[in-house]
Amino acid sequence: MKNKDILFKAAIIFSCLIFSPLIISAKVTIQKNSQGGYQLYVDKRPFLIKGVIYNPTPVCSGYDYVFLNDPKKPWLVDGKLMKEMGVNVVRIYSCSSAQWGKIKEFIRDMYNNFGIYTIVSDWIGLWDKPSPNYADRESRERIKMNILKIVKALKDEEGLLMWILGNENNYTFSGKIAFWTSPEIEKIPDLYKRVLKRAEIYYSFVDELAKEIKKIDSNHPVALGNGEVSTLDVASRVCKNIDTLAIISYRGKRFGNLFENIRYAFDKPILISEFGCDSYDAYQNREAEDIQAEYIQLQWKSIFENTIFCGNKRGNCIGGTLFEWSDEWWKYNEGYTPDWCIHNPEAGWSNGSYYFDIKAKDNLNMNEEWFGIVKLLEEKDEKGLNRRVPKKVYYILKDIWTKPFYPPPS
Repeated sequence: MKNKDILFKAAIIFSCLIFSPLIISAKVTIQKNSQGGYQLYVDKRPFLIKGVIYNPTPVCSGYDYVFLNDPKKPWLVDGKLMKEMGVNVVRIYSCSSAQWGKIKEFIRDMYNNFGIYTIVSDWIGLWDKPSPNYADRESRERIKMNILKIVKALKDEEGLLMWILGNENNYTFSGKIAFWTSPEIEKIPDLYKRVLKRAEIYYSFVDELAKEIKKIDSNHPVALGNGEVSTLDVASRVCKNIDTLAIISYRGKRFGNLFENIRYAFDKPILISEFGCDSYDAYQNREAEDIQAEYIQLQWKSIFENTIFCGNKRGNCIGGTLFEWSDEWWKYNEGYTPDWCIHNPEAGWSNGSYYFDIKAKDNLNMNEEWFGIVKLLEEKDEKGLNRRVPKKVYYILKDIWTKPFYPPPS
């Protein structure tokens, strides 16, 4: 009788193991070849990141909208369009450790329904109020605790691709955004050396975070997020636990010498974590989907030419995440809620690399509300979501990203 009972229990356990869904995290690695090129692998398969940044803010919502809390689950509509386009990665900017259950649901929905991986980023406190002081031990500890909780919660998710630490936090070193300092820094008489000291303090903290993350999760790369190439030479000296660089770059139609410059400043594989073009001509005051499509097509060509996938053995790029999936109507006048229901044509900043409309008034030509490759209509569907209308560039990238290509042996 005892033996029968043991056999019965064993059978139950065996059936649970066979028929219960097991979540097994993908093993994501990066390898360097003998010629200095880099290749990303997911479960030993070569993988090129064809990604979009995802923050599907509805019309009439603003900076306080958190899509993970939206009961309408907009990603189930967007994911279908992404899959049809050939997107294989979405990048989300930030999340709270208190939301880990909802983040898991999002990652699983995207992977199980559409085969799309998720890059989880963290601002490292960049937009917190008050702004973080990376020279302050308590600030660092608070940020670290939140990030490590997220890593522990998500590390085993099959649809997780990598972690990105920071975004454009290096712009705080000069005070361009979210200025911070310390008595030690202020004692330095040379202003530029103060910038370098802030860089050293910040990047050392990022390296500390990366080291702690790797103790918890050895299956996913950890990236340093950085605005352009600024101060990467400092990062190269102190960031010994970083696997890859996530670079924001808006250089117009091409990236120029960015890939070679980074090779010499900080030789790590590069993800272009933010690139793109808005679809509004601020000079002619008209929508310009044709120009947006031209720019982004050439930007992707520049990315692809610097990957191993095109046969470039020295390719040090592993792909890109395009900014962004859908237009966000709140960005021009973010503090004035009535404007959130208006798709403003006004530009907010200037960039001469986007020369088609640089002659706009005061040279303001970058329209933050128009960067999406999908436009949102005020009209809503049966779920209560703003109707999605893909722009011209969506179809151009679809034609490129859905075509099969075969990576050469590394």
